[in-house]
Amino acid sequence: MDNNNKNKDPNHNRQGWGIILITTLLVTFMVMGLYSMMQGSGPEQISYDKFLSLIDEGDVQEVSLNSDRIYITLTDEARQEEYQETGRTGNPGNVWSQLQDQMQSGSSTEEESQRDPDYYTGYVNDYTLVDKLEKAGVEFGSKPADTMGQTLLELFLTVILPIGLMALMLVWLMRKMTKGGGVMGIGKSNAKMYMEKETGVTFQDVAGEDEAKESLQEVVDFLHNPGKYSGIGAKLPKGALLVGPPGTGKTLLAKAVAGEAKVPFFSLSGSAFVEMYVGVGASRVRDLFKQAQQQAPCIVFIDEIDAIGKTRDSSLGGNDEREQTLNQLLAEMDGFDTNKGLLILAATNRPEILDPALLRPGRFDRRIIVDKPDLKGRVEILKVHAKDVRMDESVDLEAIALATSGAVGSDLANMINEAAINAVKHGRQVVSQKDLFEAVEVVLVGKEKKDRIMSKEERQIVSYHEVGHALVTALQKNTEPVQKITIVPRTMGALGYVMQTPEEEKFLNTKKELEAMIVVALGGRAAEEIVFDTVTTGAANDIEQATKIARAMITQYGMSERFGLMGLESIQNRYLDGRAVLNCGDATAGEIDEEVMKMLKGAYAEAKKLLAENREALDKIAAFLIEKETITGKEFMKIFREVKGIPEPDETEESSAAEREGRIVMKDGE
Repeated sequence: MDNNNKNKDPNHNRQGWGIILITTLLVTFMVMGLYSMMQGSGPEQISYDKFLSLIDEGDVQEVSLNSDRIYITLTDEARQEEYQETGRTGNPGNVWSQLQDQMQSGSSTEEESQRDPDYYTGYVNDYTLVDKLEKAGVEFGSKPADTMGQTLLELFLTVILPIGLMALMLVWLMRKMTKGGGVMGIGKSNAKMYMEKETGVTFQDVAGEDEAKESLQEVVDFLHNPGKYSGIGAKLPKGALLVGPPGTGKTLLAKAVAGEAKVPFFSLSGSAFVEMYVGVGASRVRDLFKQAQQQAPCIVFIDEIDAIGKTRDSSLGGNDEREQTLNQLLAEMDGFDTNKGLLILAATNRPEILDPALLRPGRFDRRIIVDKPDLKGRVEILKVHAKDVRMDESVDLEAIALATSGAVGSDLANMINEAAINAVKHGRQVVSQKDLFEAVEVVLVGKEKKDRIMSKEERQIVSYHEVGHALVTALQKNTEPVQKITIVPRTMGALGYVMQTPEEEKFLNTKKELEAMIVVALGGRAAEEIVFDTVTTGAANDIEQATKIARAMITQYGMSERFGLMGLESIQNRYLDGRAVLNCGDATAGEIDEEVMKMLKGAYAEAKKLLAENREALDKIAAFLIEKETITGKEFMKIFREVKGIPEPDETEESSAAEREGRIVMKDGE
């Protein structure tokens, strides 16, 4: 722990900055002072007319003619009078003048030495000037100035001295950097080191990732009991790469390893290696592994390793600093001895861009997938985050887990927290199931936007749009039952939505289920056209979702008769945006668009047909929704059954949740 504190000592950094600042200021003030002293006050400029007046009055003792100036020295009496009138205290001359006087012959007396001029004026082509000077008895002459020495002194004070001091300071900084330190610890690793259980997280705090925990528990056991594995000839893996979407718990798992391993644990981000100075990242890698080997057995965790581990590519010039850092990391991972118990953990959302040399066995031997949790995992995660939250007997975490398919651990933690905040806001001491469902809606679609007041016409359009989705869902097989319908606007842009809850979690979708999803997505637009004989912009997201499903069916799932089993798209950034990239020519891409259009037109026609056949139910449910703004799946199905004359299902008989709450399972011939 002492090493870590030393590495990140803020006083050490402040002292370094203080040295740089003080040195720079001293150099600046010294040069400015010397230059100012060298320049001195100098003679004062006067007009040529005044110069002639001084000659006429007999106040001029000596005149020195130059190519562009005339220097004037007053008599002693005139100088005293002039200085008394103007308030000047004397003309001491400049430092160079004094030095020049001293460099003249040592036998010169004070009377023989030339006195500095008091004034100067610009040179004028006045042919009568010489006559005036002779007539007034003024000494005059044209003597070239000895400027070589002055030029050398100015050059030394203004150029050579500052550059020399700055060069000495730069050499000092570079020597400190090469030793791994530097004024700001530039070349020193800034890894944060934890000892034993300082993270406060153990494997008991990690839920929903049993396979990842199992792989890491083996590594921890290897660190605790190396003899059990070395006896049979097994070696400790050099590294383990945690891969998965954001929010799934990769960093949490690493902290749990730190809590369980009871060995020093170094943690830092991949971006901490990168600096604007070439070579600093490599120096930090060397320093990190040097510290780790001194503390072995230990664990080093590098978060977001893709910041330095991208594939080396010279086609676009590359990045020298990042590539040097990566090369040093590869060399260090090859160089250390696994028997010392040094393990490298790393996490990333983008494994596809990592350099192949980093992923080969011998460096990162294990790739641990930390994916989105399944239903069982979501229930366990909800229990972990709910253990410190007071909840009443109505809470059913399994129902919440079913409604949050695709959510990751951070989403579920946020939902529990939002539910607790909602309970406090309404003055309750415990969290209810209603609070949890509201929290799910807040996380997925945002808060209710109460200040957005829609007109009567817009409320009707949104109501028919959402009921169109729900009714098409209820009239089809292979769909998820409706849980809730609302036309209350949300902060994420939705003017209304239909919430569906699956009966059970599914990992595969059939072709018929995907086709039903497309019909449901287009049901809102179909209802608008049937009722209002026009369409609105409200179906933009529905069309996007329907197009995405249809394109995936054709290009990825092989569900098109025209293209068969051809794989026409591949997924990039699988754990981030999941963007699909075409792997076909332009002609084929055009044919894909035609096939997608054909599929969407067929689904839209099916949605219009279902709604037209059930127009009475559509009108009654929409009117009820306009009045209530929000209705449950049971209320929706009750109105539908009344219109269609279908009896209520007997709760004592076997009937699925879909039949009771949100979907009519149509029999053949109905």
